[in-house]
Amino acid sequence: MNSQILVSRRSIQLLRVMLSGIFLVASLHHLFNIKKTVNRIDQASFKGLAYFFGNPELLVILSGVVMLIAGFALLIGFKTRWTAIILLAVLIPITLTVQVGQITTLGPLFKNIAIAGGLLFFILNDFKDQQTTKI
Repeated sequence: MNSQILVSRRSIQLLRVMLSGIFLVASLHHLFNIKKTVNRIDQASFKGLAYFFGNPELLVILSGVVMLIAGFALLIGFKTRWTAIILLAVLIPITLTVQVGQITTLGPLFKNIAIAGGLLFFILNDFKDQQTTKI
């Protein structure tokens, strides 16, 4: 069964640009507020997950650098599929440690789930440089 949907190239660009914003802002927060971000990890119920991967301060800096570079790559459309994979790999442990680990409200958790959905869109679809794309 070959079902195709026509999607405007402009809508794909808008999604990519708008999705990149959260990572660019988060990267700056990680890099300029390291102590505050580490404190959020330390207060999370699942902080052991972060500590499993190493020193939380180093992880905050590393994730900030990765989100900055990959967020910019997503913004400009460079290697979009790989960029989305990298960002999803950063988003999942953050979501599990902080959002699930501090589940006082469901909003931040579902925000990250929505962001993951946007990233999955770019991971699962291979877009060519066309005015209209079939998916």
